[in-house]
Amino acid sequence: MNHRKVFFWSITVALAGFLFGFDTVVISGADLSLQALWPRGDAFHGFVIMASALWGTVIGAMLGGIPTDKLGRKKTLIWIGIFYLVSALGSALANDPWVFAFFRFLGGLGVGASTIAAPAYVSEIAPAGNRGKLVALYQFNIVFGILIAFVSNYLLSNIDNDAWRWMVGVEAIPAFIYTVMVFTVPKSPRWLLFKKNDREGAAKVLRIIDPTADVDAQINRMLADHDTTDHTENIFMKKYRFPLMLAFLIAFFNQFSGINAFLYYAPRIFEAAGLEQSSALLSSIGIGVTNLIFTLLGLSLIDKLGRRQLMYVGSVGYIISLTMVAVAFLLGWKGLAVPIFLFLFIAAHAVGQGTVIWVFISEIFPTHLRANGQALGSSVHWVLAAVIPSFIPLLFANVGTAPVFAFFAFMMVLQLLFVWRMMPETKGVPLEELEKQMIR
Repeated sequence: MNHRKVFFWSITVALAGFLFGFDTVVISGADLSLQALWPRGDAFHGFVIMASALWGTVIGAMLGGIPTDKLGRKKTLIWIGIFYLVSALGSALANDPWVFAFFRFLGGLGVGASTIAAPAYVSEIAPAGNRGKLVALYQFNIVFGILIAFVSNYLLSNIDNDAWRWMVGVEAIPAFIYTVMVFTVPKSPRWLLFKKNDREGAAKVLRIIDPTADVDAQINRMLADHDTTDHTENIFMKKYRFPLMLAFLIAFFNQFSGINAFLYYAPRIFEAAGLEQSSALLSSIGIGVTNLIFTLLGLSLIDKLGRRQLMYVGSVGYIISLTMVAVAFLLGWKGLAVPIFLFLFIAAHAVGQGTVIWVFISEIFPTHLRANGQALGSSVHWVLAAVIPSFIPLLFANVGTAPVFAFFAFMMVLQLLFVWRMMPETKGVPLEELEKQMIR
């Protein structure tokens, strides 16, 4: 097995996750500045300015399976990089809230499509024993991007009155680097074989992945599984009801933890807890560091303990931390109480849902439906990721912070029941074998 090559390709493609994380969180540093610059009310600020990228992500997730299948995983990933680059430059130069929202929307298209193309690519080149770890590199890069965005926001916050332009514009640098690097990866061998009928092209890539393997036998096994498949099928057929429900529910609970709502408004939440603005931004960096450390922990455990065990750990951590955040706001605790409980919340997310979600969704659908299945899971994730943060300014102002976090805690009790009663373990099982197990 050429582990070095496979790892390099995986980390290159996973850099799309770095841009995903950076793009998602960088807006948090510009939140209050943009509301002061374009004061059009909480609803406009939440739905148009802050959530514009998330609405783009919804469309990107819904439609991203089309180019991922038609153009291929690699070409789609290249276009994602271009979208990120144009979005960063356009957002930084915008002088109108609608223009700003348009360019943020464009970046969101890249984020949504990346949640389909990147995990699909890595899952199709990775050996079964290391698949969880390699696909989870995408999540590692998401949280690394989040950390760098928080650090970048803090360092750029006092440049001048237009610091927000530098915050959103600096993303152009990693976007350009990623776009250049992704040209160096090969096309997915399974995509070449099943979508382009290019046996020789697929064999060439498989020989690079493992020079010692019997590639012809490997391809024949793939084709045998593929030839028994009805290619007129779709993910909504009764036989695929189980993986469809799994993808829907894991994405549903991911967002009803409140993770994106928190990441988008971290400085605002810390200020509501009694921290000054500079301390709030600095605490956001602590969130990024915690996220990174516990994602690394999840990455090291996902192929040892398995996906299901990490979800158990994360669910319990969610329930404890969110409940305590709600109590802290309800009783008016000031100082470090809320940051400490939110650090625990981030740790629970990173080691559980954060590490598992994209790996799990990339595994549970058969090859001919993988892009469409991931599009479904990603769409659910991003519709909720757009809707929930959009309501946060209104909910905090009219309902209160404590009830919002209490609701998220209750939803995590339901997630724990989902893991216990429904979620199967996919650790170490070849994709073709998983396909048979998922059909009910």
